[in-house]
Amino acid sequence: MKAVVFVCVHNSGRSQMAEAFFNQLANGKARAFSAGTNPADSVNPTVVEAMREVGIDLSGKKPKALTLEMMKQADKMITMGCGADAEGVCPASFIKTEDWALEDPKGKSLDQVRKIRDDIRRRVTKLLEEIASGGVG
Repeated sequence: MKAVVFVCVHNSGRSQMAEAFFNQLANGKARAFSAGTNPADSVNPTVVEAMREVGIDLSGKKPKALTLEMMKQADKMITMGCGADAEGVCPASFIKTEDWALEDPKGKSLDQVRKIRDDIRRRVTKLLEEIASGGVG
């Protein structure tokens, strides 16, 4: 089974949304997990609200730190906006890595977070299509 790790700085927004969409849309055919290089204390409440609107509950999720073990378990790592707003903290990678230049939802309005959420869903759907066709890992 293919595994993807989604990484952003705080693991409180983008990577949490991507993990949730991936696991929902993959229907058990692949799996995702997420982490941050400098995890926040909690998931961004605006992100929780935006995801609740599409039937996904992130209220029980907790940000977690990226570990070497996580990278070893993954076939691919997706960084989220690494370099754009990563505060100089970008993970070194020993696996296939792709960066999705996404805005950080921190401090954004619900409408702005919805746009980020919908962009993430489109990208996750495309990634799952690539996995299904044998294009990842």
